[in-house]
Amino acid sequence: MQVTILGGGGFLGRRLAARLAADGAVGGKPISALTLFDLHQPAPLEAPFPVTCLAGDVADAADLARAIPPGTGLVVHLAAVVSAAAEADYDLGIRVNIAGTQALIDVCRKLPHPPRVVFTSSVASFDGGQGAMVPDEARQLPTNSYGAQKAIGELLLADATRRGFLDVVSIRLPTVMVRPGRPNRAASSFVSAVLREPLLGLPANYPVAEDFRVWVCSPRRAVEWLAHAAGMDSAALGRDRGINPPGLSASIAEMLAALEEVAGPEARALAKRVPDAEVEAIVAGWPAAFAATRAPGLGFKPSETLPEIIRAFIADDLEATRRDRAAG
Repeated sequence: MQVTILGGGGFLGRRLAARLAADGAVGGKPISALTLFDLHQPAPLEAPFPVTCLAGDVADAADLARAIPPGTGLVVHLAAVVSAAAEADYDLGIRVNIAGTQALIDVCRKLPHPPRVVFTSSVASFDGGQGAMVPDEARQLPTNSYGAQKAIGELLLADATRRGFLDVVSIRLPTVMVRPGRPNRAASSFVSAVLREPLLGLPANYPVAEDFRVWVCSPRRAVEWLAHAAGMDSAALGRDRGINPPGLSASIAEMLAALEEVAGPEARALAKRVPDAEVEAIVAGWPAAFAATRAPGLGFKPSETLPEIIRAFIADDLEATRRDRAAG
């Protein structure tokens, strides 16, 4: 089976590609080839099957057709303009997050067999704020452009599934932490920074009150969910193709307490609150927790604890992040 990862040069794309290379199969089907596609050409990847690395525009059907050749059985759609960037540049968000998804559908329609498409949606497609415990059947009423674009993408892909063009599983990812590397333009970037920077011995600012809660998951668990969605029996989903996976609701205070437990009070002391009205306005509507009652029965594993998430970052990414940051 040919596999394509759109956004294959990014953080989760690389993690998932490495997981597929290690597994060698998806849902019991051997992987025959893998294509990694991104705006900039992804770095090569060692694997027991051919890996092609392509640069292109996710909203350009010709570029996508090169990345998704006949015989493709799985497309993982990670390519996106993230939250704060989509809020700052409406046209760019529409082009990448909506036109890019429509271009994917158009390419899939031309394939001889409908591929499985795993779409990374977001908890930002819901509202409710700090008082919310979002049930699986809740309506998506996003309070920001990124969330709206993700909700639209879910609907487009669900309708394409109904029409037989593809077979989608949409995963509404929690905020993924602790991300390695450097801060990005996501409004939720502070959630990783408040832990990552002190572990590097650097000061960290967080823009919200310490009782502010975020629905989170680890990189390890996010990749586990994506891999499971790639190979699962989608018949169990019926018409409802959106999954709220079982993340973890955590406050900034709880994150800092876990940081102190793992790395000591010196690390905890490096994190300070510095209000940021722009970021607060974006994240204020994001729900603090999800019921996620459907996902476990579909085989999606629950999140780890906060100390386990921090220790996983130390084991997997701390030294590489330290080298990256030292390189400038």
